[in-house]
Amino acid sequence: MAEKDKLFAGGIPELYERLLVPLIFEPYAADLAERVARLKPLDVLEIAAGTGVVTRALAPKLGVEAQLVVTDLNQPMLDIAHARQHDDDRIVWQQADAMELPFDDESFDVVLCQFGVMFFPGRVTAYRETRRVLKRGGHFLFNVWDRVEANEMAHAVTEALAARFPENPPRFLARVPHGYADPEKIRADLEAAGFRDIKIETLEKRTSAITAQDAATAFCQGNPLRSEIEERDASGLAAATEAVAEALRQQFGGETIAGRRIRALVVEAAR
Repeated sequence: MAEKDKLFAGGIPELYERLLVPLIFEPYAADLAERVARLKPLDVLEIAAGTGVVTRALAPKLGVEAQLVVTDLNQPMLDIAHARQHDDDRIVWQQADAMELPFDDESFDVVLCQFGVMFFPGRVTAYRETRRVLKRGGHFLFNVWDRVEANEMAHAVTEALAARFPENPPRFLARVPHGYADPEKIRADLEAAGFRDIKIETLEKRTSAITAQDAATAFCQGNPLRSEIEERDASGLAAATEAVAEALRQQFGGETIAGRRIRALVVEAAR
């Protein structure tokens, strides 16, 4: 994995939070928060928290004595998460790398991660770190996107950019966020890290309403796909975004797009 694939900085965090979060992340955040809350944990670690959509969904569901440590590799993403969260003495904010967690052994009842494990350069290593900081009997919950073809808008964006850059199509979406969609691979990686009682569930949702222009901006500029576009045409980000917007209008029948299929895998494993 290239370093740029993990870089959420510059103009990306604001667009990610404003456009991508309500479009595709919120329904899965609500689901993951509910699954964690049912375990009634006291000590919780969130890794790769992004701009905090799960944090906002989970905090109201935790007990008054619980503590939630919220981390991300990219401080600019964590800054937005912190700013969006209401004051809560139970929450600790800390920049951290999932590959080398700065926490003691057996510190947490639950570790959760919303659409982050796909970005880990060594997943088994990261899973071992997660297991290390979990208490005995603790749980690790995360979700990952299914194949790009099973996610209508991401697939449409990928196809539109392939048409614009036919000699060297930008493949970030298929390669990274949608590139870890094999349940057997996920299971094998978790087992290699020492996890047991692994459950993997396919969960389909629908996108919220958005304009084609905002959807194109979200996908082309609100994540590291932006870097791939700029590598191919340093001054062509706006033109590529407009080409994607027009492709979305053509495919989905107009300026307003709503209810497109998104699909993910939800994973739970025990220490």
